[in-house]
Amino acid sequence: MTIQPRTMIVFPGQGSQHAGMLDAAPETDGFERLLDAAEALSDIELGAISVLGSDEDLSDTRVAQPLLYLTDWAWGTALLDSGLQPDGAAGHSLGELAALAIAGVYSVEAGLELVVERSKLMATQTAGDLGSMAAVIGLDASTVSACLNGIDSVWVANDNSDSQIVISGLDASVEAASLVLSEAGARRIIPLKVSGAFHTPLMEPAAHAFAETLRGADFSDAVFPVYQNADPRPTTDAETIRERLIRQMTSPVMWTDTMAQMTADGPIHLIEAGPGNVLTGLAKRIESVRARAVESVGIETVIEEAARS
Repeated sequence: MTIQPRTMIVFPGQGSQHAGMLDAAPETDGFERLLDAAEALSDIELGAISVLGSDEDLSDTRVAQPLLYLTDWAWGTALLDSGLQPDGAAGHSLGELAALAIAGVYSVEAGLELVVERSKLMATQTAGDLGSMAAVIGLDASTVSACLNGIDSVWVANDNSDSQIVISGLDASVEAASLVLSEAGARRIIPLKVSGAFHTPLMEPAAHAFAETLRGADFSDAVFPVYQNADPRPTTDAETIRERLIRQMTSPVMWTDTMAQMTADGPIHLIEAGPGNVLTGLAKRIESVRARAVESVGIETVIEEAARS
């Protein structure tokens, strides 16, 4: 008996931003209004930066987070408007906030306010702390964790796949860990385009302030299951989603476990909604996953393939 693949939609986070990503996104009702609101909330000319900004400009977390949220949301909304009926959703780091908006946990406007507040808190927390992140290619999480033992102020921040782990911490600690990891057999160590040591205890003050904002926000039950970074077991319950999101800023992104949870009941058709194809690339080695990046192949193609699967 052939098991019909389920369709999952996933949203990328920081590191996937690129110049022109707003122009590449589909036209969606209200998008210009949302961009205006994002610029007013952030006091940054986000539209101009999205077109003409350098990599350094775009790596500023106050810029990257609202731009990614809006781009992710535009792609996700266009997919739903085109008839896609996902069986679940997840987002990588910042992408989780877009996934929750698409799943109806809060309105796109309320999510935008959360994202801008999150970006401001994280930018303030990382200002002058000399924090950074790096992707470790070729080693699994247990090996990387063992190599970090004895090195202060560096942690596993993202367990992305069995051969890609992201470390995060103070610059000197990340550099020291990179040397140890290279000696342990890492094929490559790639600095990431982010402005701080995200998903570590170093973010605790910002996380505490953001938790107060989240506790005061209106959350509804999700219209389909969501798989969250801090605990990827699927849920639709509003209060469970809120508590997991509160933990997200200081917890590692458990993407390997997210994929395992999504495929626990059989094969899936994975659609990456947002700029780039990072999450599609991470899924390539998983036999039970067929992954497509909508920015690369277009909405019509992914809708047709989902219908045929």
